[in-house]
Amino acid sequence: MPCKSFVVVLCHGSYHTPAPYQALVDALTAKGIEAHCPQRPTCDLSQLNIGNPSNPDFDRRAPPGGYPLPADDATEIGLLLDKLIARGKSVLLAGHSSGGWVAAEAAQSHRQAPVRLREGKTGGVIGIFFIGAFIVPQGQSVNSFFQPPGGKVVVPPFMQFHKHGVNGLGTMVDPEEYLFNDLDSATAKKWASTLTAAPVMNSPLTHNPYDVLPCAYVVLEKDRTLLKEYQEGMAASQSKPFTIYHAPCGHSPHISWTNELAAKMEEFGNQVLAERSTAD
Repeated sequence: MPCKSFVVVLCHGSYHTPAPYQALVDALTAKGIEAHCPQRPTCDLSQLNIGNPSNPDFDRRAPPGGYPLPADDATEIGLLLDKLIARGKSVLLAGHSSGGWVAAEAAQSHRQAPVRLREGKTGGVIGIFFIGAFIVPQGQSVNSFFQPPGGKVVVPPFMQFHKHGVNGLGTMVDPEEYLFNDLDSATAKKWASTLTAAPVMNSPLTHNPYDVLPCAYVVLEKDRTLLKEYQEGMAASQSKPFTIYHAPCGHSPHISWTNELAAKMEEFGNQVLAERSTAD
């Protein structure tokens, strides 16, 4: 099958590996869309000093030099983007959950297709596709955006911190309930077993891609981690309108709504390319 004229780069959620997203990568590939989902360093057990990954100890101290930062996640995605853009590829960035921050940060001005076009260059990031994701304003981190002012840390019911509190690692609580509530119990348990850990996401977003790049948002109607009203509010608060889709599922549509999600990504990518072609 010939490849479509854009590539998808997926930024997965916190506490994850790329494994639960492989079905979505495969669904995009079946449509002729090249797709990638790199491992985020902040969620990579091999970089978190947890001892034996098969029996992790989340109470250990941070590794020498500290935990990876969300900025390191964006750098990892950026390395892949730079390789694709060097090949002249148009890229649709996609961010799930906290991966929305990573996608936004990685979509730096020098990688944006409209900016590159004005410079006489081909390729670049054509848009951002948010999937039940955090839309964090410039200058704020995921942590600062979601925590109340005053310095008191509020821990959401779906996560816990370990021995070193907010300076250490967090993990998911009851993921079958909060992440995989629309899956059968065996499938939910399978994917819950692949979850990792992560430090607090405290890197600030260094720029504002939302007003420059076309953006889409998939509202997850049955999400128990990030309620749909909050998702809708984040998308509606942007000065440049987002394309809005609705998914009748929980927080993991890459598993429970795979083919439909791939179809929405294909639709949005084609829409952006058509609009760019008309503008040219």
